[in-house]
Amino acid sequence: MTSRLRKRLKYKTATAAAIFAAALSACCTSCNTITDDALPALPVNINLSPVSVWNTYGVTAFGSYRYFVMQNSEPSGFPYIGQSATGFGGVLLVCGFNPYTTDASVPMAYDLACPVERRAEVRVRMKATDTFPMAVCPECGSTYNVVEHGGAPESGPAAASRLGLTRYRCLDAVNGGYLIIN
Repeated sequence: MTSRLRKRLKYKTATAAAIFAAALSACCTSCNTITDDALPALPVNINLSPVSVWNTYGVTAFGSYRYFVMQNSEPSGFPYIGQSATGFGGVLLVCGFNPYTTDASVPMAYDLACPVERRAEVRVRMKATDTFPMAVCPECGSTYNVVEHGGAPESGPAAASRLGLTRYRCLDAVNGGYLIIN
């Protein structure tokens, strides 16, 4: 075999190996992907500012949570205004660990509607466990880890279908507290 032929063969082998590695990586990555946009995208705008509003309606203890459902006036007494919106099924606000930023004891927000059921009136509810509360769908029984894993499904049809809860952004407000938006 000539030197030139060896180089060409070596180049083709290396190229084929690189293509195979990229394809394998893409397959493995896509298998671990959780879909968190299965629900209709409706506006979310909850103003938990100034700090006095946050202190009354926010979440500060790790694992604490609160539901916001504007059409049900939940939580009672919350000052919803004209621009307020609570998404498809309402909003679940939780204090926990953000797996995307690795910040701990931060507010995180999710749509309350179960992504398996895809009905606004079928809302997950928080249920106590041995460690931290989990969001559980009363219809399909799917559980979601909202305190430590960003709303990822833990069990039930949601885990089999890799459907996580829809996440919303919690932004620091200028006057203290937070804004929850999509």
